[in-house]
Amino acid sequence: MRRLRLFELFLIQFIVYLLLWLWNDYVASFMTIIMTAIFTGILIVASIAELIEKSKVPRSYFIFMIGSILIPLLVGLIYVGLMGGKLDWLE
Repeated sequence: MRRLRLFELFLIQFIVYLLLWLWNDYVASFMTIIMTAIFTGILIVASIAELIEKSKVPRSYFIFMIGSILIPLLVGLIYVGLMGGKLDWLE
């Protein structure tokens, strides 16, 4: 079985988050906040561990983690921008 490249993983994440925003912006906004916080925490811990002692973790792991932080935020910004800043659950 062939491994997915980073671009393909980012595209899958983008589509999943976009479908989530189109389905329910309330759930999507909380999932975006929660997943971004989780991935940020994991990235910070992994970066600190990497600074303390070098490991054989590939660079692509850190790129994936950064993408996993930025993609939900990007999709949320695109959705909010297209909807004119109006979310159903804020009204």
